[in-house]
Amino acid sequence: MDATRKQHLNTVKTVVIKLGTQLLSDKDGRLDAAYVGEVARQVAELRQRKIGVTIVSSGAVGAGLRELNLPKRPHDLAKLQAVAAVGQRRLMDVWADAFEPFTLPVAQVLLTREDIDDRTRFLNVRNTIHAAHELGAIPIVNENDTISTDEIVKITFGDNDILAALVASALRADLLVLLTVVNGVLDAGGQTVSLVENVAQGRELVRAGERSALGKGGMNSKFEAAKMVTDAGEALIVANGRDENVLPRLLAGEALGTLFVPSPKKRSSRSRWIGAARPAGSIVVDEGAVTALTQRNRSLLAAGMTKVSGMFVAGDVVSIVDGSGKEIARGLSNYASEDAHKICGKKTAEVHALLGDAAYDEVVHRDNLVLC
Repeated sequence: MDATRKQHLNTVKTVVIKLGTQLLSDKDGRLDAAYVGEVARQVAELRQRKIGVTIVSSGAVGAGLRELNLPKRPHDLAKLQAVAAVGQRRLMDVWADAFEPFTLPVAQVLLTREDIDDRTRFLNVRNTIHAAHELGAIPIVNENDTISTDEIVKITFGDNDILAALVASALRADLLVLLTVVNGVLDAGGQTVSLVENVAQGRELVRAGERSALGKGGMNSKFEAAKMVTDAGEALIVANGRDENVLPRLLAGEALGTLFVPSPKKRSSRSRWIGAARPAGSIVVDEGAVTALTQRNRSLLAAGMTKVSGMFVAGDVVSIVDGSGKEIARGLSNYASEDAHKICGKKTAEVHALLGDAAYDEVVHRDNLVLC
């Protein structure tokens, strides 16, 4: 075990493991029950080592296609959701059967993007999964394709890589493992990158991953997940899920796959949610405000605002962007969009004169702001 892996993996007590559609399928494109059983055996071994495991499992639509003997994904949304409904039942049957020899029950947790965007629902996700662990069950999380519309069509979660990162963030898990069909992140020469200490620099090393026939994600979504997890102060590994006994070997610190090194500072639960929720609107700021936010740890004041977009209410998450459109931070707005328009570019004294008792000194307070 090298020193970096030892540092970040020796003390792991909670892990989220994500398995993609292609990984869960056999050579004929069917759900591979034998492989799922092998994963269950490895998870049971981790449980014996007192490591809490949450699984994020793709494969509902693929399982539904095979269950219904359909040659390809339907284009009609209602039919696609029906396929997901059939497949989700089949997927959970396979997981339940896989864990039965180890007397481990499974808990189905289906999520939509709105479950993350809403603070109360975000906390409920965390509490439910924690309770499942306390009861001795293995939580199996998947995107709720059967009722969601934007996720199943627009692929918001990115083959569950982003969903897995959001779940890991909600749980404050020590480690997220993205299991795939390749050996990790590949550089331009096709070699596995063992360690990534900076996500932005890591992107420059790799070649774009091809989307699979069954999956809907790629290496880009894995980098997005890695940024979310490592910024929060936790580690992420991308590894080949078909490697023999891969999970115990990874947790033992063996140099498999690609390890994304976490930021040394862990974010609070509140900050994790701010970074995870989709912004309801955006605020463009000038160069002075960019400097104040990113270098001086200051709050956002009205004077630094140049433009407000979208419709939001006080307490909503907003995106803060510079003049070029680059997102530099997210935070909770003290103002609804209507009032934010009114005070855009005004000094604090002018804001108080305009809004009276409804005025705040800060548009976004530093305590409610997360840098991107």
